[in-house]
Amino acid sequence: MSYSDEITRAAYYNENHQDHAKNAESSPVASVRGSMTHLRKDRDTHTKDGDRKRSIGEVLANASLAPAQSLWTTEASGYVQLRIDETCPEEPITVHQMFKASVEKYGDLSALATKKKDRWEKMTFAEYYHTCRTVAKSFLKLGLERFHTVAILGFNSAEWFFSAIGAIFAGGIMTGIYATNSPEACLHVANDSRADIIVVENQKQLDKILQIQNMLPHLKAIVQYHGPLEKKLPNLYSWEEFMELGLHVPDKELDDVLAVQKANQCCVLIYTSGTMGMPKGVMLSHDNITWTTHHASRAGDMQPADTKQESLVSYLPLSHIAAQIYDLWTGIQWGELVYFAQPDALKGSLISTLREVSPTSHMGVPRVWEKMMEKIREGISQSGYVKKKLATWAMSVSLEANQNWANKNEDKPFLFLLADGLVLQKLRAELGFSRCLKFFSGAAPIARETVEFFLGLNIPLYEAYGMSESTGPHFMSGPKAYRLQSCGKVVPGCKFKLADTDAVGIGEVCLWGRNIFMGFLNMEDKTRETLDEHGWLRSGDLGKVDEDNFLYITGRIKELIITAGGENVPRCP
Repeated sequence: MSYSDEITRAAYYNENHQDHAKNAESSPVASVRGSMTHLRKDRDTHTKDGDRKRSIGEVLANASLAPAQSLWTTEASGYVQLRIDETCPEEPITVHQMFKASVEKYGDLSALATKKKDRWEKMTFAEYYHTCRTVAKSFLKLGLERFHTVAILGFNSAEWFFSAIGAIFAGGIMTGIYATNSPEACLHVANDSRADIIVVENQKQLDKILQIQNMLPHLKAIVQYHGPLEKKLPNLYSWEEFMELGLHVPDKELDDVLAVQKANQCCVLIYTSGTMGMPKGVMLSHDNITWTTHHASRAGDMQPADTKQESLVSYLPLSHIAAQIYDLWTGIQWGELVYFAQPDALKGSLISTLREVSPTSHMGVPRVWEKMMEKIREGISQSGYVKKKLATWAMSVSLEANQNWANKNEDKPFLFLLADGLVLQKLRAELGFSRCLKFFSGAAPIARETVEFFLGLNIPLYEAYGMSESTGPHFMSGPKAYRLQSCGKVVPGCKFKLADTDAVGIGEVCLWGRNIFMGFLNMEDKTRETLDEHGWLRSGDLGKVDEDNFLYITGRIKELIITAGGENVPRCP
């Protein structure tokens, strides 16, 4: 579909949108809601943020959505019905609308920080947004087609963020390729997603693409964002050359593209790590991203910058949904300051970066927490007798106090406050957590030993549960929802059920909400296997809930192991 065709179609649809809203209650989404009662239009109930709740009819009447007949699609250019109901009636918005709203609120605040020559260089949200527009215009100049992809191959950086957002602004779809991927694995993602442009970090990553470029029929250009080009090749651009292209594209050309984007269209592809066979492309809509970013982050008690600006360190692979939601999209939604770690973060430099920036929030996969635990244990073992005894005593007091708090919601005693002030604050500072108040663990199950060790440091690890197909977290722990070994409670606005439960209440965890994906790219059979006839996402995981609706994952229907790094691996017979 050309942009001019889409503009014409959008105009026609907007003229007929009132009829679409009136007919919304007869749609498949409405039938799934079953006995859901309508909210009165004059309802004066207020949300947490002070906004009047609106009926679904009002939301649909005001939203600009592409007409859709189904909850799922397998086409990159397809549209889906959104799972809007009385628990999540917020108006759907695009990524651009989310970013523009944040710039209006947080434009002068620092958004991104990159270390160059031992100095942190920062960029404001206004500068961030302007740069993304320039990147988008450069992509248009290079011929990025509607619903084709910009693939990004490299370690976390400001340029990674610019490329991801710029691709979406330009009407394309962004996808990440794991920096550790082989050329063959890169080929699968780039070819399957119809990548028009591939953005690479450096010569090492460029060499992978040069090996496979002749097998990529859609590839029009390669852009390298770090280091000089070792050799000038056709359609290969340094970052500086690439940015020059966008300066000559009129703003109106980009604005016309932005104007036709709809919240129920695809903007992100996440390639699953794969269990058997090649990774599948998980299609996420604008609404998947913007709605989840708003609700999941608030469930984790992330604060908007006009209350208190959060800061974090970006280091986990952005190709994974957990890091992308936490670092990139939540950062925009709430005006957070994102520091980029060094490329060797997971090889030892992460703690040094954490000590430098003292983030207010931190997320790690279990293996990251395990490495930190090993480092602290090593430091304690090498301490003198008195320090070792003090640390052992303080951690014992903290563990007991935190277990009682988690299980019985008891106040922590004075002895705990003494231990924390004398010893534990210093241990947390050694990890770079002197200001950190929220600690998240996701992507894989975490061992009880690790959880209890960090409780001994007065660091509760808030676990989350979700998957790429649920745009990341569907259940979350947080300061107000915490149980040992639990994934927390369902994110407000989301729903769940346990299917085919056994005698003790264990069943398959099934998910529903605005965060549920559009479908697997070009894979109808796999999509039908994953979404049941009513649109519920079948996770394949077994779980149970307690009397307070805290979720506990107990196993998996298929025999798979999820490693501490978040990778899915078939269990050997």
